[in-house]
Amino acid sequence: MTSSRRELKALLALALPILGGQLAQTANGFVDTVMAGRVSANDLAAVAVGASVWVPLYLFMTGVLMSVTPILSRHLGGERLERINPLAQQALWLSLGLGMLGFLVLRSMGPVLVVMEVDTAIRPLVDDYLKALSWGMPGAALWLALRSYTEAMSHTRPVLWISVIGLAVNIPCNYVLIYGKLGFPEMGGVGCGWATSLVLWLMALLMAGYVAVHRVYQGARLQLRERHLEWRNLFYMLRLGLPVGLSIFFEVSIFSVIALLISRLGAETVAGHQIALNFTALIFMVPLSFALATTVRVGRARGREDQAALREAIGTSMRVSLGIGLFASIALLLGRHHIPLIYTDNSGVQTLAAYLLIFAALYQVSDAIQVWASGCLRGFEDTAWPMVLTLLSYWGLGLPLGYVLGLTDLLVPAMGPAGFWIGLVAGLSGAALLLGVRLIWRMRQPLSVRAL
Repeated sequence: MTSSRRELKALLALALPILGGQLAQTANGFVDTVMAGRVSANDLAAVAVGASVWVPLYLFMTGVLMSVTPILSRHLGGERLERINPLAQQALWLSLGLGMLGFLVLRSMGPVLVVMEVDTAIRPLVDDYLKALSWGMPGAALWLALRSYTEAMSHTRPVLWISVIGLAVNIPCNYVLIYGKLGFPEMGGVGCGWATSLVLWLMALLMAGYVAVHRVYQGARLQLRERHLEWRNLFYMLRLGLPVGLSIFFEVSIFSVIALLISRLGAETVAGHQIALNFTALIFMVPLSFALATTVRVGRARGREDQAALREAIGTSMRVSLGIGLFASIALLLGRHHIPLIYTDNSGVQTLAAYLLIFAALYQVSDAIQVWASGCLRGFEDTAWPMVLTLLSYWGLGLPLGYVLGLTDLLVPAMGPAGFWIGLVAGLSGAALLLGVRLIWRMRQPLSVRAL
């Protein structure tokens, strides 16, 4: 077997279970939306508004704890197994702090909802939903830390199976708590918050139990018989992960801002935009999963100081990501008239969504390349500059251009939502170019490895 085929096999073995886990977790939001919507429009709206608050917070924690994977991968690649448990413990302490921060933020959103002028009819529901969800934030942070640990160990199957178990448990928990079964009071949308908290803790505990007993972790097992608190290394993880968390926040927030700006153009316009955005967000899980796997492969090669393996890992993952982007682009172009039918029977909304999916097809390659380059750079433990570059691309290029094209006549007659999607194409293409240049520069540097 050639080195390229071996690398591809290793990459697929890592990425496919991660992809399955990502899709299972995404499905939880779909389940919550459908089941809350069957209670009332207010409950559905409360869950939607609440999700717009807690999901970015969860993604921020995800980004910060991504720093664990390249650090542990590097030590595993260099066979410094004695450092795995102390460093993994720093990830647990970091997750404890993030979990408590998330708990406090969600319990303090009441005044913010007033400032945001959330409809008074749903404001109490949103506040109660977020308070119920706040209890799950420490569990979510623990789950994310353990997930990063097991991904660094190149053992990603438990991420898939535990995510699927979480989805399977979420459905009956929602049923019992939303509709008031088995002696529980009927909570409506607020029950989704409690169900999600229970599922997040279940996933964390299942992963902790799996890590504690499975033989694959022998020699580098995470255990707390001897507790380690290494402030310097803990702050290094935070310094490495914080830019990743902020980068994810920048990307998520630009889509939220665009949705708010488009909202003034009418309900059909918003609906068409949302359909195109929702479907492309689902597609994005594929290159994202391969980027997460690439981080592990790059970190392992760096730990061994194996320049040939490093180039193979980067080259193979680039070809896969490029293939994913091209396939997604062609699929969107061919299926753009059929995809909106899944969401709505409104012909006006279908027409607009099909039109916007043309622009979505244009940025699939750029999106795949920028997330791949970002994953490679995380493997190099290079996160600060990528944060700056993505900020410039999304907020310095994509959003301003989208605003000018979409809502003003400065360059061309106002294009509406199409202008914002052209801005997205430009922003993601700019990110792909800048991150690609940064990666080329990084590959030319000596393979210096920080001692932790």
